[in-house]
Amino acid sequence: MAAPRALYACDPDRSSGRLFAEPPSKTRSPFRRDCDRVIHSTAFRRLKHKTQVFVFHEGDHYRTRLTHTLEVAQIARALARQLGLDEDLTETLALAHDLGHPPFGHAGERALDACLQAHGGFNHNAQTLRIVTALEHRYPEFDGLNLTWESLEGIVKHNGPLTGADGAAVGRYREHGIPCGISDYMATYDLELASFASLEAQVAAIADDIAYDAHDIDDGLRAGLFGVDDLKVMPLTADMIAAIDKAYPALDEVRRGAELVRELISYLIGAVFSEAGRRLQAAQPQSVADVRNHGEVLVAFPPEVARAEAEIKAFLKLRMYRHSRVMRVMGEAEQIVFDLFARYQGTPTDLPPEWLPPTGSDHETETGRARRIGNFIAGMTDRFALTEHQRLFDSTPDLR
Repeated sequence: MAAPRALYACDPDRSSGRLFAEPPSKTRSPFRRDCDRVIHSTAFRRLKHKTQVFVFHEGDHYRTRLTHTLEVAQIARALARQLGLDEDLTETLALAHDLGHPPFGHAGERALDACLQAHGGFNHNAQTLRIVTALEHRYPEFDGLNLTWESLEGIVKHNGPLTGADGAAVGRYREHGIPCGISDYMATYDLELASFASLEAQVAAIADDIAYDAHDIDDGLRAGLFGVDDLKVMPLTADMIAAIDKAYPALDEVRRGAELVRELISYLIGAVFSEAGRRLQAAQPQSVADVRNHGEVLVAFPPEVARAEAEIKAFLKLRMYRHSRVMRVMGEAEQIVFDLFARYQGTPTDLPPEWLPPTGSDHETETGRARRIGNFIAGMTDRFALTEHQRLFDSTPDLR
């Protein structure tokens, strides 16, 4: 049962609007319209063949970026409904959060970041902003999707503020500064990088963590990288496994793992709901402005659950992401990205015509050219990157 709309929820009737003014829809709220635009975007469809952990052709039942994104959206909507938030905005942010990922998951991101190091690097969050503000070409009057200010804010700040009040980069951006795709856009549309994002954005961010933890366990079990009993090294999952074994002593390994994943998702959602309720009760925000200016996140795991969740991430890093099989495939995938970038730089005519500079454009900078190539590669699916590599090179890794 949905909670009534909370005072601190984003209200679509009070949206800060869009960069390019449009007549309101007769049938949809501004946030529902944003969500529909994301779903119908080219970048969203490409998520079907982009790596989560396993390359798309390794098996039909492993997560892709698309299936992961849909699972994040389901978890996020469940939390938003319980907390009285705007479900459409929450779903928009959940569905958009991975649009900027290149092919081959984090391996592709590392490779592109290295290729673009002299030109501002690569950051998938900044790339998502580029996609929804410039790279999608579907509308006659503007580039991008012309999303509302609240959606753009949530895309950029769902993990917290990027700067302090003085404008200096904070947190993960302290060392290298604000990613260029975000900092450049601020001159066009100020997303107030020093404040926290809405609760809808905070919910989408933590839903991503919940989905990663539970569903990467599921994929790791399916791939045989570890077994259910290996997860007993962590107190949280050990207790869940013991309860499952007591209730279903003859359960086969596949259903045993599925039941663990289901229990883990339910437990983490419940923990977030309880902790968010406690923090909201203490903070008493009366508006979304109060949420943005509160000074800390209001949607989070309780401290003891945060520690348990960190243990799960550490387990997955050791037993899955750093597994020799995964590392070998991802190393080969990185090389594919390096090869493609170098080839397009050295032989620009190998790019499709629509990705060449406009005719008569003789003043493109080296950075402009590198970023154009980076945008092309970032938009590739795993399948297309492999096909392009096979077209341009004599030998292409199989990635299996």
